[in-house]
Amino acid sequence: MRIVITGGFGFLGRQVAARLLETRTLCGAPIDRLVLADRFVQADSPAAADPLVDIVQGDLIDRLDELFAEPVDVLIHLASAVSAECEADFDLGMGANVDTTRALLEAARAQSASGGPTPLVVFSSSVAVYGSDPALPLPPVVSESTLPTPRSSYGTQKLVCEQLVADYTRRGFVDGRVARLMTVSVRPGKPNAAASGFLSGIIREPLAGIPATCPVRPDLRVALASPRRTVEGILRIAEAERGDGPGQLVGAMPVNLPALTVTVAEMLATLRRVAGDAVADLVTIAPDRDVEAIVGSWPAVFDNARADALGLEPDPSSESVVRDYIDDHSDAVAATALLAARATRTAPID
Repeated sequence: MRIVITGGFGFLGRQVAARLLETRTLCGAPIDRLVLADRFVQADSPAAADPLVDIVQGDLIDRLDELFAEPVDVLIHLASAVSAECEADFDLGMGANVDTTRALLEAARAQSASGGPTPLVVFSSSVAVYGSDPALPLPPVVSESTLPTPRSSYGTQKLVCEQLVADYTRRGFVDGRVARLMTVSVRPGKPNAAASGFLSGIIREPLAGIPATCPVRPDLRVALASPRRTVEGILRIAEAERGDGPGQLVGAMPVNLPALTVTVAEMLATLRRVAGDAVADLVTIAPDRDVEAIVGSWPAVFDNARADALGLEPDPSSESVVRDYIDDHSDAVAATALLAARATRTAPID
């Protein structure tokens, strides 16, 4: 089996690749080659040194011949321009998201049309496909049957790509599956250009002893998923058999990954409880109207039934999300915060 991960050296790409390199299998079959495709390559990463891994560097749309030089059995498409940069630069978002996704689907279609295997394509979409249109407000609880009415260019681009994946699947060109990701928190590393990036930054930066700004009102409710749960969801959707039985993928609808609903205030209170006052006081509330307009348009409460049918569950609490980050990235946590977190380890989960 040859698997291609686009955005293979991005945050989620690295996580998905690491999981696959641990198991060396997908869908019960051994992985022969794992291709990590990205504009930027982390040459010193463990994945880059693995003998199973091939690296394709550059803009995806210019590297299709290389990606499909050998048959692609599974394509996990994670590469994307993110929300705030798509809002700032419309052409960037359309090129990186819509045009590149269609080009990948066309390459997959050409492979199946020439007698090669029909690729299994997993597309990472986003909660941003939803929005509250003045003429059609969102219901209190959102499910896959809720009409998406995105309120950002990024959300619109993701929705366009979802529909392309659905139609290429209907026509038999690919076996497409769409995973709608919640806001992933807590992401390690440097801040990115996503409008929702602060939902990691208000935890990650203070734990490292760095001040952080929260650009939304504290009572804003958001839908989160930890990196662990997000990676689990992507791979479960990839492996799910088609059908209407237990644990099978029913129909062609996207799957909303399970969401933990919390307020920003609850996240900050969790940080204070886990890491102490000195850490939590590093966060300053400074509302930004543009950021809140984007993030505030996304739904916060989801019906997780479709994900639950695949055996996927949301994170149990905001405390588990914070502690997962501390456990997985203790090297990025300041000593005082780490000691405080360990001291409260036996505190009850909220």
